[in-house]
Amino acid sequence: MVHKFNPESKHKLDNPERRKLLPPEETLCRLGLVEGDIVADIGCGIGYLTLPAARIVGDQGKVYGLDILAEMLEIVEDKARAKQLENVEVVQVKENDFILADQTIEYALACLVTHEVEDSFAFFREVHRMLQAEGKLAIIEWIKQDSKMGPPIEHRLNNEAVAEVLQQCGYTNIEYIALNAEMYAVIAKCAK
Repeated sequence: MVHKFNPESKHKLDNPERRKLLPPEETLCRLGLVEGDIVADIGCGIGYLTLPAARIVGDQGKVYGLDILAEMLEIVEDKARAKQLENVEVVQVKENDFILADQTIEYALACLVTHEVEDSFAFFREVHRMLQAEGKLAIIEWIKQDSKMGPPIEHRLNNEAVAEVLQQCGYTNIEYIALNAEMYAVIAKCAK
């Protein structure tokens, strides 16, 4: 059984400690997000990275905030409206059905969600389906260690295991980045 985030804890998704550890815009730029990208923020939650991504991609880009919980998507919509970000669209999805058409995304982002996925192969294949050839997938996950933040250690994924699944699902140029003392990123390209 995987660890699932409790929506009642949504206040934990944006706080000063997390912003210090994972500064949104700086992190996205470090992971290669650029102006004009068409992005899917998978498991967008309250929009912690969705809205900064929308500012980075600008008017020529677009950000789809994908989540299985309608209450999270309502928060993202309200925040986007308040910040007058017209390049954000929210989509309620199922765990391995992201609704968007084939090869419509240039950049997929999965921040602290892959440890919650029941079937990682199905999840990464669904991301692969949405990505354009040479599109980029950026995964942010918890380092597999005991910590006061994040899920229990037994629910965490090590970066080698993530890279192995990505390779089996048709991704190439897999790269590991140490983000901070708690989190790492894996970046990969979509081979078609």
